[in-house]
Amino acid sequence: MSTRRAWAVPLVPVYAAVLALKEALRGMGVLRTRKLNWPVVSVGSLSAGGAGKTPVVIALATMLRDRGWGVDVLSRGYGREGHGIERVLPDAAAAAKRFGDEPILIAQRANVPVWVGSDRFAAGGRAEKDGTAGTRGVHLLDDGFQHRQLSRAFDVVLVTAEDLHDKLLPEGNLREGFAALQRAGAVVVRAEEVEDVAKQVWPLVREGAQMWTVQRKLRFPAPLFVFGAGLKPVAFCALARPEGFASMLAEAGCGIVETVAFRDHHAYELADIDRVIEVARGLKATGFVTTEKDAVKLTPAMRARLETFGLLMVVALEAEFVEIEAVMRALEARLS
Repeated sequence: MSTRRAWAVPLVPVYAAVLALKEALRGMGVLRTRKLNWPVVSVGSLSAGGAGKTPVVIALATMLRDRGWGVDVLSRGYGREGHGIERVLPDAAAAAKRFGDEPILIAQRANVPVWVGSDRFAAGGRAEKDGTAGTRGVHLLDDGFQHRQLSRAFDVVLVTAEDLHDKLLPEGNLREGFAALQRAGAVVVRAEEVEDVAKQVWPLVREGAQMWTVQRKLRFPAPLFVFGAGLKPVAFCALARPEGFASMLAEAGCGIVETVAFRDHHAYELADIDRVIEVARGLKATGFVTTEKDAVKLTPAMRARLETFGLLMVVALEAEFVEIEAVMRALEARLS
């Protein structure tokens, strides 16, 4: 990958020095780690965004829930307008603004309690007092690999092929270098990238760590489940890596005519919707396609405006572990 921010190259040593200082302070016990009553499984990545953590959190929450675990998810709620610690209410007014787009999506799809707050130790304490998880509770720490103030039983880290060629912040998008994988209990790799990623990453992980493979797919809504012949939609999204969404749509046979990309976690306004419609009008498109993460931020007025022009299709990005039983055995061995 080429340099993302060439102007920031001189700042990389400063960032790296700060990381090293924090590591030294942890080693001396200056930086404190707090432990909740229930075990914590962290799901995170080396990169600052776009690794696909949310579908993996949903998959793990669903798998653990189905095995009888009382699961909740602790999230920072990036970009939320709410304050303090709150349990996510997916049906609340302006829920995406109040709680954040990804917490809403996790709560809807995994059907487990999701708690948001910058202090995730306090959020976990609230979740344990809430009692909805029962006695066999487990916390999933969303985007938590670098949130080391909270003790965890297991670290799940996603690595993509794009990460292999990226640079450390602020020049690139990596929060940490690959040496940090020594902390990982399991590294998650996409099925289509496993050959390239595994040979470079496997020598870097600690003895006893595992490598899990996930298959990603788009799920189109009923009744079509796929785009019908002749439809020419405009895709729009606010993702860290919008090109990945466009590529998956093309691979699924969805003949998009253009992709309108906004910054990750962008809060849509009606002006943004008008921009998407203008693009569609100029290209004689027949409708629109977006992600579930984006759809939770669309107000009824925004949806209505889109649908006056054409069909709005909302697709789900799903992740499924190739070896589900192996994943569950490894997790439950640590959680028990």
